[in-house]
Amino acid sequence: MESAKNQPAGEKAGENRHILAFKEEALERLAELEDALLELENNPSDQELLDSAFRAMHTIKGSAGMFGFEDIVDFTHNIETVFDCIRDGSIEITKELIALGLQAHDQIGKLLNEADGPLPEDQETRNGITEAFLNLLPTPQDSVIIEESKPNEKVKPAKQELSIYRIRFKPGPGIFATGTNPLLILNELKELGECRVIAHAGNITELEQLDPESCYTWWDIILSTRELKNEIEDVFIFMDDSCDVQIDLIDTNSGFDFETGYKKLGEILIERGDIEQEELQKVIENKVLLGEQLQNEGLLQPSQVESALEEQKVVRETREKRRKKDSVSSIRVTSTKLDKLVDLVGELVTAQARLSQIAAEKEDSTVLSIAEEIERLTAELRDSTMSVRMLTFGTTFNKFKRLVRDLSTELEKDIILVTNGEETELDKNVIEQLNDPLVHLLRNAADHGIESPQERIATGKPSQGTIELSASYSGAQVLIKIVDDGSGMDPANIRQKAIDKGLITKESKLSDKDCLFLIFEPGFSTAKEVSNVSGRGVGMDVVKKAIENLRGAVDIDSHIGVGTTITVKLPLTLAIIDGLLVQVHDEYYVIPLAFVEECIELTAQDIKNSHGRHVTNVRGQLVPYVRLREQFNICKERLPIEQVVITEIEGHRVGFVVDKVVGQHQTVIKKLSRVYKDIDTISGATIMADGTVALIIDINKHLQLAEKEYNAQYGNKVDALH
Repeated sequence: MESAKNQPAGEKAGENRHILAFKEEALERLAELEDALLELENNPSDQELLDSAFRAMHTIKGSAGMFGFEDIVDFTHNIETVFDCIRDGSIEITKELIALGLQAHDQIGKLLNEADGPLPEDQETRNGITEAFLNLLPTPQDSVIIEESKPNEKVKPAKQELSIYRIRFKPGPGIFATGTNPLLILNELKELGECRVIAHAGNITELEQLDPESCYTWWDIILSTRELKNEIEDVFIFMDDSCDVQIDLIDTNSGFDFETGYKKLGEILIERGDIEQEELQKVIENKVLLGEQLQNEGLLQPSQVESALEEQKVVRETREKRRKKDSVSSIRVTSTKLDKLVDLVGELVTAQARLSQIAAEKEDSTVLSIAEEIERLTAELRDSTMSVRMLTFGTTFNKFKRLVRDLSTELEKDIILVTNGEETELDKNVIEQLNDPLVHLLRNAADHGIESPQERIATGKPSQGTIELSASYSGAQVLIKIVDDGSGMDPANIRQKAIDKGLITKESKLSDKDCLFLIFEPGFSTAKEVSNVSGRGVGMDVVKKAIENLRGAVDIDSHIGVGTTITVKLPLTLAIIDGLLVQVHDEYYVIPLAFVEECIELTAQDIKNSHGRHVTNVRGQLVPYVRLREQFNICKERLPIEQVVITEIEGHRVGFVVDKVVGQHQTVIKKLSRVYKDIDTISGATIMADGTVALIIDINKHLQLAEKEYNAQYGNKVDALH
């Protein structure tokens, strides 16, 4: 074989593409394996889950052999054998076995990513896992045989696609004398897949000549299966030389031929050896239905024609199903290409808005008509492009189930994770950046929320604690909730911890809700001692910051002895949002519409009534406000009547004072240059139809500014902010 060094660049690139495709496929199968193992722990009798785990392992092993990942082949060989024993009932599923399976899953993932070969410590870990699996086998001899056969074994790729076999089974007349029952053979074949069995009884003699101890019947079987050919051959392994067994592969999905038709009846009969070409040609010349003519002339038995027609029907139906499935199959596209497409659509939206504005100014009916048509097409293209980047939230549930399971073991607690809303869709970038915050929240719920089994039983709760992770739509946002049925949070305890750490003073006036939000302060922790899970005061502040970076918000609700609910509100996408366009002098700003409650007027009398404080009365409730004119140093006189945009986030309300509310605006978000990295009150910018730039307001940062400003003036937090 030519070395990689001497290979042409095109061949090397093609090989790399295939290996990347293999790795992507293997990672998907690993995810299936992990999910099946976690479900099996709760439902050990579910045969479908067991088969799913075995198929995933089998596929990984076979594909790894094709692409030269011998370390994976060697490691998975014995593990696959154990799973096969589980399938036949000789090994029971236990928590220890599931734990071993998950460890093996992790090691296979490492092997996929080890570019320079396995590390010594990892190899030692894998040897330990292999030994543990071998110890599970029913007899020590099995382990020895497996170990002896492993080093020189040539692994063939697993045939997981549906294949169709034609099996002709002609037992010898004396088969009954050997104690073999042909019907048991047929039943065993049915366990391998879908079987169509046609019996040929044409050899049965007259009753006077019939030997009751002889077999006169033979069979044709059309088997649709995902098993390899050697699995079928094993069914007939104990047949003697008097039996004629012929196994032919007649259809498979391993190639690229997805035609829906199949061979004609005559071709099938010739291929089977039921009739010669010359005999068939004579019958065809009569221009009568072939099957009927062959039977009428006594050339074939009716069962032989029926068997060939059944084969033709099965293959045609299978190919038609495969064609329909392949016609809607997905393709793999790198995320960078998707991101580029979204960027181009954003540019198109901006250009379309400019065209619509010019068309309106020209007052030309033809141009207006074209502009409206382009606006419609742009909107459809925008929605379609956004949907391409949307992923179901359920794609992340699998890793969180594993996380909670591992935490349950580490903390010596009995915790189960329940998930809902798997089909809720979010932008892929949102899902990727949401992973770490959710990990922190789940770890916090498992460590601080759920009590030990003894404590739960003492308080009348079931010993098993429950954490629920759910996702649902709420207008243009997605709500993600983490709910636990643990001990809940004590606002008084949290307040005292915050005082001890110097986060607040004893004089600070905080509601119970405000005390709960103190857990998001940097350095705050209620853990009594530092552990591998928590206690260092790092985590919840990171959660809040990460969610704010996603232009989201977090809310918290807790009841002592009942549990805690943390709600994360997120936009569907980070690329395009609906915003409220506002104006201060000749500058434009965008406030995310999802946070806007209402718009009110601010008069000189209102300012006078507030006695110099930046608060306004909204139907009896004081709401603090931020002047964008002052925030951005716009040195122009204020208008006699200004507008206040009231927003709500995390249960807190804050107003933004502007000169004019222009209206709703479809906002294509553009990232700011690194020059503006320290301006944290702005989350991005957008280009308007006339080419001017409008800055996007970061609601969270302005809320924090309003709090700091008020605290600096009055020394503590007041109910006006909350």
